[in-house]
Amino acid sequence: MRRDAGSESEVRPAVPFREAVRLWLKIGFISFGGPAGQIAILHREVVERRGWITEERFLHALNYCMLLPGPEAQQLATYVGWLLHRTRGALVAGILFVAPSILILLALSYGYALFGAVPLAAGALAGLKAVVVALILEAVVRIGRRSLRRPAHVLLAGGAFVAIHFLHVPFPAIVLAAALAGLAAERIRSTPRAFEPKEQAPGVAAHDAAGGALRETRAAARPLRTAAAGLALWGIPCAALGAWLGWGSLPVKQYLFYTGAAFVTFGGAYAVLAYVIQAAVHAHAWITPAQAADGLALAETTPGPLIMVLQFVGFMTGWNNSEGMDPLAAAALGAIVATWTTFLPSILFVLLGAPYMEVLRGNRTLGAALSGITASVIGVVLNLAIVFGAAVILPQGAGGIDWFAAVVAVAAFAALRTGRVDVLWVVLGGGAAGLLRAAIS
Repeated sequence: MRRDAGSESEVRPAVPFREAVRLWLKIGFISFGGPAGQIAILHREVVERRGWITEERFLHALNYCMLLPGPEAQQLATYVGWLLHRTRGALVAGILFVAPSILILLALSYGYALFGAVPLAAGALAGLKAVVVALILEAVVRIGRRSLRRPAHVLLAGGAFVAIHFLHVPFPAIVLAAALAGLAAERIRSTPRAFEPKEQAPGVAAHDAAGGALRETRAAARPLRTAAAGLALWGIPCAALGAWLGWGSLPVKQYLFYTGAAFVTFGGAYAVLAYVIQAAVHAHAWITPAQAADGLALAETTPGPLIMVLQFVGFMTGWNNSEGMDPLAAAALGAIVATWTTFLPSILFVLLGAPYMEVLRGNRTLGAALSGITASVIGVVLNLAIVFGAAVILPQGAGGIDWFAAVVAVAAFAALRTGRVDVLWVVLGGGAAGLLRAAIS
């Protein structure tokens, strides 16, 4: 038993690093369902089943990750890994969250380049989509019941749902409005107290009489070292590519393009996909519209963030435009470039910001803003559940129900609500059902 800096007020047992690594690897293989489904899986595994962090800690981390560009579920895993084991925990969690999908999608991309779309993959996707509907609905019920504690939160969730479902307001605008509404509600409810942090967070120095100046100097230097390391990890590969293939080569252009995309990925994967695919298909003609659509389907069949489709785009860009290289080598290089420049910034954002977000947990003003964001996210996720559920269960509109998807979704939801079936088996069961259906049809 020990008390870590940045832990909750109660003493909690240390989490063995090996046990955390096993969990992150497991989550990497079962993280289907886009951000909502993946966040639901993370919540179930680290909060409910293991109790490694509290509900309040989880939501605080989620709120911060929602404000960042990049895949929020992967960043949330990175943040939780950092809470448990500092920098090494963040790196392991962030990398293992996407490593299985990187390898799986690389193999699928190669198969697609050689043979085209694979029917069995579409069958597995049908079963997985039905499970995703259940995961999202279960997350809305579970997290909403715990987070909507006041009438104001319910109103914010409802307002967010109306804004995104009926008015089509962009997600970043909803988050900003919810934060401002949370601040306003807190000011009306009570006068905020002076900020007193609950406790020190790892990597953030406390200001005390003895040695305070030295610790503040070290704390100020730490983000600079992190930023310098991140810049080096980005700049060295870029310089190597430029020296090897030339600064006008396609891999260098991809490197710079995907780096820029990583900093504007607000609003979820679909928002950045519209931007990337418009550029890759129309502006640069790197891939065809059919390849872009097939890549999205392949990315849906793999675990990990939906933004993994950028790896497929990078792969097919190299395959279609090898520039004198072996097509497979050019494709693999394109996939690596897209993946590296997409996920390096997302991990760096967490490493830079998490220590400060933790020390600010005692700030009532910030807490009010983040609680407003949490409420709005529930409304947004509810919208996703309805839109995605309708697309899966009613693919032809109200007149045509996909009874296979409906039955799998209901069965998965019932299994998840009982809490007796591990989410891994629910996901695998949905995929197996889809494969069986495709094989016998």
